[in-house]
Amino acid sequence: MQVLKSQIRNRPDAQASWRDEYLQKKTTAAEAMREIRSRDRVYVHASCATPEDLLHALIARAPELEDVEMIHMKTLGCADYSHPQYEGSFRTVAMFIGDNVRDAIRDGRADYLPIFLHEIEGLFESGERPLDFCLLQLSPPDKYGYMSFGTGVDCSLTAARHARRVIAEVNPNMPRTLGQTFIHVSEVDRIVEVDHPLPELHMEPADEIQLRIADNVASLIPNGATLQLGIGAVPDAVLNRLVDHRDLGLHTEMFSDGVIPLIEKGVLNGAAKSIHIGKLVAGFVLGTRRLFDFIDDNPLFEFHPIKYVNDPFVISQNRKMVAINSALQVDITGQVCSDSIGTRLYSGFGGQLDFIRGAAHSEGGRPIIALPATACRGTVSRIAPMLDPGAGVVTTRGDVHYIVTEFGVAYLHGKTLSERAVELIRVAHPSFRDMLTEYAYQARYMRPKLVPVF
Repeated sequence: MQVLKSQIRNRPDAQASWRDEYLQKKTTAAEAMREIRSRDRVYVHASCATPEDLLHALIARAPELEDVEMIHMKTLGCADYSHPQYEGSFRTVAMFIGDNVRDAIRDGRADYLPIFLHEIEGLFESGERPLDFCLLQLSPPDKYGYMSFGTGVDCSLTAARHARRVIAEVNPNMPRTLGQTFIHVSEVDRIVEVDHPLPELHMEPADEIQLRIADNVASLIPNGATLQLGIGAVPDAVLNRLVDHRDLGLHTEMFSDGVIPLIEKGVLNGAAKSIHIGKLVAGFVLGTRRLFDFIDDNPLFEFHPIKYVNDPFVISQNRKMVAINSALQVDITGQVCSDSIGTRLYSGFGGQLDFIRGAAHSEGGRPIIALPATACRGTVSRIAPMLDPGAGVVTTRGDVHYIVTEFGVAYLHGKTLSERAVELIRVAHPSFRDMLTEYAYQARYMRPKLVPVF
C-alpha cells in the first residue's frame, strides 16, 4: 500500500523530526542571502507578505552582485533594489507595477512583463522563466510543521514548488489562512525568524465622484451575486452600498478591509454560490492589521493560487458573477486602457481580463469597468475620442460590456460603433460631450442628423 508523504508527516515521530529540521534550517537573514549569486533570478513574495528583512540583507550585498533579477507582482514596503544606486547589481522585472517600482520602470532601470495573472505560474512550471530563489514570508509552523502563506498565496506557492532554493521569513504577525495555503518545513531550505509588522495598505475615503460611481455600480448587482473587486476607494464604496443585499459571495484575486462590515452583517456569506458554497475565495489580500486579524484561522475564507482563482473557466462557473474593475481611459469605441498613461507604464494587466471574460460567460454575470469621467481636476476626459498614443489595450472592444462613470451606465456589448458612441457620450462629463460627438461624426462612427431648412 502506498504511504502518502502527508501521512508520514502526521506521525508523532515525524512531528519531532520536523522540529529538528526547523532548528537546523534556522539562520540569519544575512547568512541566508549569502547563497544568492550574480545573475540569479529571485522571486519575491508579493503584497502584504513582502519579506523585508531578507530584502534588506540582500541589498546590503549589492557591491558583490551583478544583474540579479528580482521578479514579482505588486509588493508593499521595501523595493530599494530598484533605486538608481543599485543599478547593475539588481534588475527588477515587475509582472504588476506597484508604487515602489514605478519610477524605476519609467527611468528604464526595471522591466515590465505584461501577462494575465492566471498565466504567471505557468512561466515557472514550464521552465520558461526558471527560478533560482524564492523569498517568502510565512506564519509559524503548526503542530504538524505546516506554515501558512498568510496574506498571499497568489503565485508564491507555485514559485516555491519550482524554485531551486526557498528561503522564508517566519513571522508571528503573519495570519494563518486556510485553503491551499500551506508549505511544510521540509519544503523550505532556509528559515529566518523575524518579528516585525506586515506592510499595510490604507485606503483613502471615497470622494463625491467615487460615491456616485459606486451608486451606479451597486445598481447592477443582484442578490445572490458573487463579486470580484479590485483595489481602491470605489470598490470599498460599492461594498458600503450593498448592506441591504442578501447572500452575496466572493471569488476574487484580492480583497481589502472593505469586506469586513458586510461579513459582520451577514450579507457576504457565500450561501448562494454555485462553487465553493459558503466560502469566500481569493488569492491574496491588500489591507491593514484589522484585516490580517480577521482572516486569521477564519474558515469562511479559502485562499488558492491565482492560476485557479483567476482562471476564466473557473470564474464562469459562479452564477451571477459580477466583476468590477477600473480603467485609466476608454475610447469612444469601447477599448479600455488600464495599465498605462500613453507610453508611461502605470500598473499592469492584473486580473481584469481574466474576470471580465469569466463574468461574461457566467450565467447572469456582469462584467463592469468603472472609472471617473475626467482626470486632472476635470480638465481631461477619460472617455476619449481615441486612446493616447502608446496606450495599451487591456480589455478589447470585443470583451467590454458595462462602462460606469458618475454620470451613469453605458452598455456596449452587442452594439454597433455608432450605438457605442451614443452610450459612451451619455456617460461622459457634460463639458466634453460636444467634442466627443464632433469626433464621432468626423470618424464616421455616427451620422449627423439632418436638420430641415425652412
